[in-house]
Amino acid sequence: MHEYLRAVGFSSIENKEQLKHLLEMTEDSYQSEKTAFSGNGNDFSERKKEFAPRMGIILRGEYDEKGDYQRDYYFPYFEGTQEKFYDNISIERHAEKESYAGVCEDLSMGVTIIFYVQNIVDYLSERHLNHLSSCTARIRFSGLSIDGRILLPVAKRMTEEENSEAILQRTRLLKAAREGDEEAIENLTLEDMDTYSMISRRIADEDVFSIVSTYFMPYGVECDHYNVLGEILNIEMVENSLTRERVYILTIESHDLIFEVCINQKDLLGEPAVGRRFKGIVWLQGNVSFQN
Repeated sequence: MHEYLRAVGFSSIENKEQLKHLLEMTEDSYQSEKTAFSGNGNDFSERKKEFAPRMGIILRGEYDEKGDYQRDYYFPYFEGTQEKFYDNISIERHAEKESYAGVCEDLSMGVTIIFYVQNIVDYLSERHLNHLSSCTARIRFSGLSIDGRILLPVAKRMTEEENSEAILQRTRLLKAAREGDEEAIENLTLEDMDTYSMISRRIADEDVFSIVSTYFMPYGVECDHYNVLGEILNIEMVENSLTRERVYILTIESHDLIFEVCINQKDLLGEPAVGRRFKGIVWLQGNVSFQN
């Protein structure tokens, strides 16, 4: 049973019989289907059923020689709306099944982001036509969470304009450092030393979450899971049409990355509000729009 089913409103699925009934219903009454040639030359199919706005279950499988659909696996999905442009995205197949991970470098954050690709049929079609190994694309990130809490905001030391300029300047330095610019490397090293010194001074008298306003860092052994702290920009409540469970959709900003997280109302500790912060573990998914 998929751990993140409850994130899209299926916390009541407790045994294999209930799961089997849900998947059979999804397979019989899916709302959309896409197909493409898989790596082994078969017709790979992706069936989608929405149970709340932009979230539900995706089934993936292949058609056999008789034309019958054979389900391989399923996963809960949630589609984001915030797009961000990335260059040199790599997409790699998982070893165990026909699923894919995307990898992109975010210079403004200074990290490599790994995510679970939602629309692999689009990727398979694009690869078949253009034989791509890496590409330029826009990505709509989204996160599913089953463990989150709300934190109060912290006082901002910079205006929005000053913060944007600081992020832009650091992005330039990181890009230059990657190209071997010694002055940029030195400046980044001095910045890190100043930051470490400031944190060491303040941590003696303050809570760590009053010093660190946001973060985005890998969590556990699965590459597409992240521990996230970010400011809430928007809140939406939706309802699963089958279970009637309520799910929060939180638009959050974490260190210049804006994306949406869905979490079951039962799994969120605290009352969300714009300006407050979300802290939680998310399974990061991404919908890739390939550029011509």
